[in-house]
Amino acid sequence: MTQGTYDVVVIGGGPVGENAADRAARGGLSVALVEHERFGGECSYWACIPSKALLRPGNLLAAIRRMPGVQHDGRIDAAAVFARRDEFTHGGDDSGQFDWVRGAGIEPVRGHARVTGEREVTVEGRDGGVLHARHAVIVCTGSVPKTPSLPGLDGLPGRLVWTSRDATTSSEVPGRLAVLGGGAVGTEMAQAWARLGSEVHLILTGPRPLPGYPDFVGDAVAEGLGAAGVRLHPDTGAESVSEVDDSVSVGLPDGALEVDRLLVATGRRPATDTLGLETVGLEPGDPVRVDDTGLASDVDGQWLYAAGDVTGRAPLTHQGKYAARVAGDVVAARARGETVDPEPWTRYASTADHHAVPQVVFTDPEVAAVGQREAEGPHQRDVELDIAVGGSALHADGYPGRMRAVVDTREETLLGVTFVGQDVAELLHSATVAVVGQVPLGRLWHAVPAFPTISEVWLRMLEEYGL
Repeated sequence: MTQGTYDVVVIGGGPVGENAADRAARGGLSVALVEHERFGGECSYWACIPSKALLRPGNLLAAIRRMPGVQHDGRIDAAAVFARRDEFTHGGDDSGQFDWVRGAGIEPVRGHARVTGEREVTVEGRDGGVLHARHAVIVCTGSVPKTPSLPGLDGLPGRLVWTSRDATTSSEVPGRLAVLGGGAVGTEMAQAWARLGSEVHLILTGPRPLPGYPDFVGDAVAEGLGAAGVRLHPDTGAESVSEVDDSVSVGLPDGALEVDRLLVATGRRPATDTLGLETVGLEPGDPVRVDDTGLASDVDGQWLYAAGDVTGRAPLTHQGKYAARVAGDVVAARARGETVDPEPWTRYASTADHHAVPQVVFTDPEVAAVGQREAEGPHQRDVELDIAVGGSALHADGYPGRMRAVVDTREETLLGVTFVGQDVAELLHSATVAVVGQVPLGRLWHAVPAFPTISEVWLRMLEEYGL
């Protein structure tokens, strides 16, 4: 039985929890890190890492096809792709992550954690027992898939229904796959599995995928999905599902679609159902609302913190790690008796969560965006243009790409940038620096892009604006 008192108890051993624990430990505190599945979390074994391993071969093959003179047979060896993916996820073995936790001076605890009182965490499982925190409990339990209210879904056998975890870990290519949901997970997995050999149907409730982005992004991604063999069903939505002869019949407005597997990718929600948060006045299933230091807004006593997807703020691994570093530093500083002033853009405030969140969708074409995606109000302006520069022309024949910059016309700074095109993810950090740093466009003019690179589009954007 695990018993003991630590300065900090962190619940959730994924990248977010690891960062929170590490920063608190670096600040001189004793830390226990509790994980009920695998240390390394969703991103390492079921999300970011395996999904990108599945996508990369297809994206590379598409790039080769845009480059005359390169010999290729146009095929992907699915078994080799799965083997490489499994190397990155270590076949689900988290011993390396476990050893890292212990090597960082953090006590790893295996089991399911529940908050059972102020600064008290009860662990059920292999290392079960009760942990007490002198200073803070930090919740970093991430998110879980949303289940849509779809007639017949609850009655389908589990073998026929994929969650995002099944989509990233399966080593069998289904003959026919239907994907519900046109967000990042749905579009990425639709394209990945189509290129691995499945007949894929992407069922959309709206006219195009990625509805949270500008229309030109969704249109470009729809074209890329079609080129990969994905069959799009826009403005549709599934009306019902049922099992028919060990397959799934998906009821659509214009008839039934029969497939071998159904991937439900209709969003995620904070993983707070079984954390015992009702004992401290919070609602199970709801996000843990926090301020910019990570401190829970609705719990008295300045002891409960949270970071990552569980807060509902910016559900992305990199943003969760960023918020976790802030929370760990804040907890350590307050434990030392220091006054924490969470002014924007200091180490004690996760300011970027509000208006400088970078995100990439790793389809072909890629989508990369940070900050605002369209102008809002009279003192903002969209500057939109094709990515048609010397670098892109050399990068791929007929390079398809477009960008939009949102400019504050009073301050002449960038509020956001969106790119769509082959390999545009590598343009994103420069855009993020410009947005976070509020770099004046007149100064950005002197950041000369190297020739011939795709980054030349920065110069063309400034010229389009009028500099």
